[in-house]
Parts: sequence; structure tokens; C-alpha cells
Amino acid sequence: MKNPVLTGVLAVLAVVTAALAAPAPARAAAAESGWAATPEARARLVSGVSATGVEGAAPFGLEFVLKEGWKAYWRAPGPQGYPPRLDWTGSENLADARIVWPQPHRFTILGYDSIGYKNGVTLPLQLRFADPAQPAKLRLVVDYLTCAEICIPQTAELALDLPAGPAEPTSHAFAIDRARGQAPAPPGAGARIERAWLAGPTDTPSLVAEVAAAGADPAAVDLFMDGLSGYFFAAPKVERIGDGRLRLTAAALEAPETPAAVGAEASYVLSLGDRAIEQTVALIAPPAALAPASRVPTAASAAAPGFLLMLGVALLGGLILNVMPCVLPVLGIKLMGALKHAEAGRAAVRRGFLASAAGIVVSFAALAAGAVALKAGGVAVGWGMQFQQPLFVAGMAVVMTLFAANLWGAFEFATPEAANRASARLPSDGSGAGGHGWGAFWTGVLATALATPCSAPFVGVALGFALSRGAVEIVSIFLAMGVGLAAPYLLTAAVPSVARALPRPGRWMAHVRWFMGAAVAATGAWLLWVLWRQTGTVAAAAALAAGLVAVAAIVWGRGLRWGYAAGALAAGLAAVWLTAAPTGMAARESGAPAIAWVGFDEAEISRRVAAGEVVLVDVTAEWCVTCKWNKAAVLSQAPVADLFAGDVTPMQADWTRPDPAIGAYLAKFGRYGIPFNAVYGPGAPDGLPLPELLNDDVVLDAVKKAQGLAG
Repeated sequence: MKNPVLTGVLAVLAVVTAALAAPAPARAAAAESGWAATPEARARLVSGVSATGVEGAAPFGLEFVLKEGWKAYWRAPGPQGYPPRLDWTGSENLADARIVWPQPHRFTILGYDSIGYKNGVTLPLQLRFADPAQPAKLRLVVDYLTCAEICIPQTAELALDLPAGPAEPTSHAFAIDRARGQAPAPPGAGARIERAWLAGPTDTPSLVAEVAAAGADPAAVDLFMDGLSGYFFAAPKVERIGDGRLRLTAAALEAPETPAAVGAEASYVLSLGDRAIEQTVALIAPPAALAPASRVPTAASAAAPGFLLMLGVALLGGLILNVMPCVLPVLGIKLMGALKHAEAGRAAVRRGFLASAAGIVVSFAALAAGAVALKAGGVAVGWGMQFQQPLFVAGMAVVMTLFAANLWGAFEFATPEAANRASARLPSDGSGAGGHGWGAFWTGVLATALATPCSAPFVGVALGFALSRGAVEIVSIFLAMGVGLAAPYLLTAAVPSVARALPRPGRWMAHVRWFMGAAVAATGAWLLWVLWRQTGTVAAAAALAAGLVAVAAIVWGRGLRWGYAAGALAAGLAAVWLTAAPTGMAARESGAPAIAWVGFDEAEISRRVAAGEVVLVDVTAEWCVTCKWNKAAVLSQAPVADLFAGDVTPMQADWTRPDPAIGAYLAKFGRYGIPFNAVYGPGAPDGLPLPELLNDDVVLDAVKKAQGLAG
């Protein structure tokens, strides 16, 4: 008889042996393409199913792995960059392919706000087959952009064949599902966009959206838009307007010339940190009244010491304007007034110089009022912008010609009787010209007018602070700058003995008057040259020659020396020659080769920097004397000029006439006046702004930093 224990043991062993020998349940093999790799990134196509199945649709993923610090882009990436572009040409049995975009993030690339993904992302793909019973042959070419310190376009050619049969999940199914779960959800009770509209001027609007987002952290909130052509908005400022409700205000970094109409629809992604919703919203008209927002203290109120510091900067900048080339042509008028005051009493000297200071301060107050009004009307405001208008330039040229004729003795300014009566209580300038301070007052006005085409050290900083803020800051900064420009007059008024220390008037003053008149006439000639460059016609040249010859004739007719008349005629001929052949003159005069300037294109800067180039941007204008000085003394001379023949690309932005693109470019650096120069390169993709007055060392040091050769 068999042993039952042994029989049982043998039976168990047989069962275990059979179980171990039985084949395991079938598990689908992984379905993926090969990697398309570069030093910066690699990409592949992965499938969530092993075969085409029977439903006609299948989940896939486009997997990107990026090197540390590198980014790729979302479907609406911003002003720079572009999203992945998928070309399925060559595929078989593929009816449709759609991308499901995961929640993106905002980051800065080459100084620009951009939207996308860092380090890596899997883009879920929903593919639909033409015939599920047949195998699918997938051929995909992906063009995408990767960016870090530079941007490098990439191309990946991917191939994946999927057999027909039951659609079993693959090892990639979980990763694809997880990426799909990172896509924004539809709006719901937890979060939704209630309304959105555009506010502010049409060229620089803001997108305002009111959202319901219970429990959201305002610091983690962001808003991305896709669908309003030509618009791109910065990160929004977030305000609480009620329990669980927020107002988001995002300034436009780009806006089209034709604004979006009320009712225009776009897709908005409201990012709340670890979650997001996507919602289609139609723009409404700006509401007449808004719910009050719960605000933190504003920057202006929280930074009063900074405001006081800016007042000091503006005062110093105005003082430095006195020695800038723009104001130097008024030196003759200042000097002649001081000479007239030399024999007057202390009270007369004080009153005359106070009148000049008043002219300056009143002029700056008028400039401030104009800036506030223009800004309120949605006009981009800049320092010296009036010189972009040919009518203003022509008017200033006429004024300078009249002042030159006055200094040459052709006539004396006569104040109207009504003005004399009105100014009976005004301080006399002691000059005997009309007996009142109007001459000194208008000298201050002229000094201000000629100061506006120039920027000086500290002026750009103060203007950037003022013009980016409200009316109070604009008026305060402009008045402080006016007091700075008027400081020499105020000092002389406080210490009248300064004027009385000048030499006694005599016959030598006639010679001084003529030379000063010639300097003022040259300024008028320069203004007419600017007018010709603005209008592009020979009318300005003809007007210049006729005007100077007429002045020469007047001086000649007054019986002054023939030498003066001959000098005036020579000045007229020289001005005509300058007008007829202005291009390349600075380079020829200096003996340096002409600079091969590239036209300004902000997008081109990024492309060149991405290719490893260094770019020097020069924002200039024909009416900017300081710009001409920088070019003649530094940019057109060795060793800086030698750079342009080799490793540095010179790019010039001409602001002689209004150009919104240049104004917006300056505003990015907080600048509203020129000259302005910046150097870009692999070591400085955001640009290194240079001071208003250039020298060789400043430019060479910036180029080294942009090349990444200096810390």
C-alpha cells in the first residue's frame, strides 16, 4: 500500500511544478520610437497601447528630456520662441492627431517673458486611426526650440509602427496618463474666470480678469492667454476683491495696432500653483464701476526715501545739463546778459538772474504739464520728443536766427507796451533792453528748450522714475530738474558780486557779441540740417542758405565790418555743404572708417545673441548733440571702432522721428531719453545699459562682459 503522506507530497510537488512551468500572463511590450538626441535635448514618441485596438483612438506621448537649465515652449510662448511643430507627413492609417497641453509655467529667456516647460515634459497626444483593424505606421518630424543662455532650434525625426490587434497598456501608459492629468481642468465651482476686459490706452493696454478661486494663494496665481492675435501679457498683479475672488491686471508686453473688439474670444489658462483651469472667455466692455480691491501699500507710499533720493538725482542731473553740448549754444546769450549786468547794482543783478531762473523753472513746469497730459491721453512720452516734430525744429531754427541777428546788432527786441505795463512789477534785468526782465526770462526759456534734446548723467535715471509713475512724481521730478538747471542763475542772484567781477564793458564787447552770434547762428544751421534729415527734402537746405544770406545782408546793411558779413556768408555756404552731404561726415572728419550700422530690430538682437554674437545698440537722433559727441569721440574712434570690424555687430535705432518700437525698447530699461546704448552677448543676453556719456573703457568693459570674458 502506498504511503498516503508520500502520495500527498508528490501531488503537491506536481502542482507546484505545473504552476512554475505554466506560462505567465501575457504583458504588452513597450512601444516607443528611438531617441532623437542633441547635446541640449532628446525627444521620442511613446505609445500607451500595444496595438491599434478597436475604438479607433489611442493615447500617445511626445516625450522631451531637456538638459538642466534648458526650456521648451508652450503653444502660446510669448514674443520670443515658438512651440513644437508636428509634421505627420509619411504616416499611414492616421486620421488625426491632437496635443493635450500640460499646465505651463512662466520664465525669462534672454530678457523676455516666455511660457513653457523646463527640464522636460511629456506632451500627451490623442491619435485617431482611419481604420482600427489595420496597423498604423507613424512618421513624425518635430521642430522645436530649446533655450537657456542661448536658443537652439532642434529637429527630431521619429518613427513608430503599431500593429493591429487588442490595445493592451504599455509601460508608458502611466506616464502619459500622469501628463494628461497635468493639463488644465475645465472651470468649475473651485475656480472660474468671471469676466475679462482690456483697459488703458490701445497701444499699451492691460488685460483685467476677475476670477473666483477659493483658497488660492495670490502669490502663486498666473494667467496665460491664447487666441487674441498680437497680444502678449506680463505676469498679472493680483488683488483681492472679496471672499474667494481676485482681480488680475496684466500689462501688455505686445499689442497689435488694431485693438481686439468687445466680444473677441480667447482661451485663458488660470494657473493656481499646483492646479489650473482652462476657459474660453469673451471680452466685455470695461465696467463703469469696479469693486474695491484690498491692496497692500503702494510702492510710492512705501518708498518715500526713494522718492526723495530721485529728487536729488533730478536736481544733480539738471545742474549737469548746464555743461552739456545742447545748452552750450546759449552760452553767448548768458554771457552777454552777465556783461550787461556787470555795471548794474547788486539789486539789479539779483533781479535779472532771478528772472532767468524763473524762465527755466516755468518752462520745466510747462514740460511737466505737457508730459502729464500726453500720458493721460495714452501717448508714449519721452525726453526731447518735441524735437521729433519738424514744425518745432523749424520754429527753433527761426528763433536761433533771430537771436543771432540780435547779437549781431541787426535789431533790438522791443517788448509790447501791454507787456511793459503788465511787467511793471517784474525785476529789471539791468540791460536797458526794454527796461524789464523779459529778456532774462526768455533767456531761461531758450536754455530749457535747447536742453531737452540732450540727456546727461542722472537725467535718464530721474526721467525713468518720473515718466513711469503718476502726475505728482512727474511734476516733482521736472521741477527739481529745472531748479538744477537754474542753479547757476540762483547762485549768481544769491552772490551778485560774481557778475560784477566780470570785465568792464567796452569796444571788445562788439567782437564778443559777433562771435556769440555766430555760435547761435550755427545752432540754427544745425537745426535746419536736422529738419532736412527729418523731411528728406531740399527745402530745408534752401531755407537755410536763404536765411543765413539774409542775416548777412542785414548785418552788412547795418554798416558793420565787411569781415563779419563775409564770415556770415561763409557760414551759410558751409551749412549748405553740410546739408547736401551729411552722411558719413563724422567718420570722414575723424579719419575713421564709416561704421556699417545694422538697422534696429529687437528680435534680431536675440537671434544674433543666440548665435553667439555681441551686439552694441545705439539709440540716437539727428537732434541729439550728446549722441553725436559719443559717436565722434568714442564709437567712431579706435579702439571701439575696431570692434565693429570684427567681433561686435553695431545696431542703430534712429529716433529722429517718432517710433513706438524704439520708445517701447527704451522703456524696458526705464529710459525715456537719449543717448542710450546697450551691449548684448552670450554673457549678457538681457543687455548691459551704458551711461549717457561714453568712453573707451566703459564700452570695452561692457563688450568683455557680454562675451562672457569678465565678471
